[in-house]
Amino acid sequence: MLLAERKFMKELDGMILNASESQLKKFQELDLITQLEGSNFYDVFSKHGKKSVLNVPSIKKKNRK
Repeated sequence: MLLAERKFMKELDGMILNASESQLKKFQELDLITQLEGSNFYDVFSKHGKKSVLNVPSIKKKNRK
């Protein structure tokens, strides 16, 4: 792992540890989405940037018929 990747992960971990309750909810939603898609949380976050990721729309439950 590159030094830049380690720094990014440490910065993101710090953001999560110091996040407000509403921000934590957004992080949790993003984590769930990435798990369902089989993608990496850190990769998705690095591609979309801090502001856009924290504006992820809430997950809506699909109606099952």
